[in-house]
Amino acid sequence: MVFHGPGDLRWEDLPVPAPADGELVMRIDAALTCGTDVKTLRRGHPVMIPKVPTVFGHEFAGTVASVGSGVSRFREGDRVVAGNSAPCGSCPSCLAGRPNLCEDLLFVNGAYGEFILLPPRLVARNVVPLVGSLPAERAAFAEPLACALLAIERARVEAGQTVVVFGHGPLGCLLGMLAASRKARVVMVGKAGWRFERLKNLGFARWLDASSAGNVVEAIRDITGGRGAEVTVDATGRPEVWEQAVDAVGRGGSVLFFGGCTPGTTIRLDTRRTHYEELTLLGAFHHTPEMIRRAVETLASGALVPDSLISHRMPLEEVGQALALMAKGEALKVLIRA
Repeated sequence: MVFHGPGDLRWEDLPVPAPADGELVMRIDAALTCGTDVKTLRRGHPVMIPKVPTVFGHEFAGTVASVGSGVSRFREGDRVVAGNSAPCGSCPSCLAGRPNLCEDLLFVNGAYGEFILLPPRLVARNVVPLVGSLPAERAAFAEPLACALLAIERARVEAGQTVVVFGHGPLGCLLGMLAASRKARVVMVGKAGWRFERLKNLGFARWLDASSAGNVVEAIRDITGGRGAEVTVDATGRPEVWEQAVDAVGRGGSVLFFGGCTPGTTIRLDTRRTHYEELTLLGAFHHTPEMIRRAVETLASGALVPDSLISHRMPLEEVGQALALMAKGEALKVLIRA
């Protein structure tokens, strides 16, 4: 599937790539749709897709099909998962231990295809071998899970805390599942519908229906005995929900802004409360090679099993329809197979 610009995704036959020095070609065994792909198809993405046309999709796992000269860590037939980016390793952000903020972050796309060519920097830094017991469709969750892991680490989620996640899309659920795995009390905030009903039965959280709760912030304070949550997380990317996340956190708490809002939007902030109650406001962006590895380990160990977030399975040629289902709220994640 080739992205030619907003609203223009085409099924095309391209030659199977041949790896040059340091490169690797992977046969894609499983790919997953993502809300970022939905937004990118609608309006483009200046960071992940700096030029068009380009192959599309970024959550995948597969098998090494061929390797270029100089690649010694992998060989044909190895099962692997790859992150969709690779930091440079030498800019100030990388040297400061924050490679997700790399000034020359190299993004890789092409999950919605039969094969993908991985460049040398990514092969060297962000390709991880898979154990035989980890199925490809679960391993494909490594990229979004790594994003969620980085966010939960930044918020310093601990056992016994109340963590409120606004938004019950797949990433919101991964955030809630990770918090629950750390023995936090998780409250998921969403709106009634088939997704809400399906997900609330997974058992990792208490669920709050924002459409019937009246004042959501007051409902959260009622749940927490009037204190507010220790950690609140926005996973919607809506400015008004960012504000609710700030209002619902308790004294000394942390607010994690995970969902990216439309460029140019702003939120109001109660400066007195932010200062005197020592609120911590955190952004969380993307992932790091370390988090990709930790995500693979988490999936391989069974500490987190996200299979229930796959609501549909569709063939490669129906990626456009799969993303349309997601855009309409009629799918969670769609497993794509060639």
